[in-house]
Amino acid sequence: MKHVLLGVFFLFLISNKLCAQHLFLLAGQSNANGQGDSKKSNLYSCDLAFEYDILLDTVKPLKDPAGQKWQLLEPANTGTILPAFTKVFTSITKQSVTMVTASRGGSSCSQKAELSNYDTWDEKGNLFSQAIEKTNHAIAKTKLQLNGIIWMQGERDANAINDGKLKASEYQIALIGLIRRFRKQYGRKLPFYIIQTGYQSARPKIGNDSIREVQFLVSKKLKHVFVVYDRTDTFFEKKWMKDNVHYNQEGLNDIGETTGAVIAKQHI
Repeated sequence: MKHVLLGVFFLFLISNKLCAQHLFLLAGQSNANGQGDSKKSNLYSCDLAFEYDILLDTVKPLKDPAGQKWQLLEPANTGTILPAFTKVFTSITKQSVTMVTASRGGSSCSQKAELSNYDTWDEKGNLFSQAIEKTNHAIAKTKLQLNGIIWMQGERDANAINDGKLKASEYQIALIGLIRRFRKQYGRKLPFYIIQTGYQSARPKIGNDSIREVQFLVSKKLKHVFVVYDRTDTFFEKKWMKDNVHYNQEGLNDIGETTGAVIAKQHI
C-alpha cells in the first residue's frame, strides 16, 4: 500500500509539472512587434506555446505573425522572437506558456522622446493603460498570474538623446517609473526582462549607447530586473539587420532562443 501511495504521489508531481503554465507579456516598440520573416520564425513552433488573442478573447496556438491590431497596439510584420522563445522555454521547463503582446512601432519610454502620433509608455501616454487592459483580459481568460515582462524598446529615446531632446538620466527615470507602474499592477517582485537596444545606421551611436548603459544600470539598481540579451550591438556586423533599425529573423531567433533559455532557468 505504501508503494502504491508513493507511486500515485509521484505521478501527481509529474502531472502537475506538465500541466503548469506561464504567462508573459512582450512589450515595447517595433522590434518587439517583430519585423522578421514568419517562414523562418514558425520553424520553431511547438505544441506547448499559446497566445492570447484579445479580438477573439481566446487563447490559441502561437504562430507568427503574432499579435493583433487593437487600439494603438500593433501585430507582427511578420516574424517575431516568440516562436524561438517559447520553443526553448518549453523544452527546458516542460511547461506550457501563453504570450501576450503589447507594442507599437516608434513609441517612446519617456514622454520627452515622443514622436508625432506614435505615443509613449510614459504616464501621459496611452500605451501603458492599453497594455494593462489587454494583459488583464488574458489573466481573466487563462486564470494565470503574470510571470514577467519582456521589454524591447529604446530606439526612439536614443534618437531623442541624439537630437538633444532627452537626457540619459531622464530616460532612466522613465524606465524605472514604467517598471514600478507595472509592479503596482502585478506585484513588486514581478520580473522585468530587458533586451538591450541595438544600433541604428546613419545615426550616432552615442544615443543608443546611452540607452544600453541605462538599461544595464537599472538592472543593477532594481531587484528582479534582468538584462537577458545584450548582443544586439553586434547585429550589423553579423548581417542580422533587416534595415537601418529593425532586426531580421536570424537576429530575432537568436534573441528568442537566448532569452528563452535565460528566463526558463528562473522558472524550473
